[in-house]
Amino acid sequence: MLRTVNRVLLAIIGLVLVVLGGAVLAVGLGVDPPSWWIHHGKNDVLLGDAERARWQGAGWWWPTVLAALAVLVLLALWWLVAVLRRRRLSEVLVDTGDGEGALLRGQALEGVLTGEADALDGVARAHVQLTGRRSAPEARVRLLVEPHVDPGDALHRLTAQALAHARDSAGLASLPAEVRLRGVKHRAGRVS
Repeated sequence: MLRTVNRVLLAIIGLVLVVLGGAVLAVGLGVDPPSWWIHHGKNDVLLGDAERARWQGAGWWWPTVLAALAVLVLLALWWLVAVLRRRRLSEVLVDTGDGEGALLRGQALEGVLTGEADALDGVARAHVQLTGRRSAPEARVRLLVEPHVDPGDALHRLTAQALAHARDSAGLASLPAEVRLRGVKHRAGRVS
């Protein structure tokens, strides 16, 4: 989700900057702008003295400007933190037993865990994401279970089979997991 929001925001900001920059460049090169355009010629500035001081006397002007800038700064900081924070674990350190270690791709382990969880009886769909440190990974599992499945049984099968197999095969001391279960939407059965 975050990747999609990031790409959409970057595309919108990039498009606005290209259009505005191209329009100002075109006017600067001598293209005749439309009458409603804010920039009218080579020697014209984008915001003149009259336009900048137009609302200065109004009591609502500065609080509105400061609030809008504060919101923009907070959104930019949130976006920066969200982009810089890596949620997914890219690799897992596997103890090989000889004092050395091997690196296992995190997506490979996620794929195997997802496949095993999907194969469990009563699981319609599974999604696994590894987080944490490469020496101590943690799993976030989302299971979409069929209506007839007992959630406790589904959770027990997941921990006893898929998570235990992944933990043992990667040589991990433990593999803590946060599991979220959701039921498949279905129509009510008819009784005749």
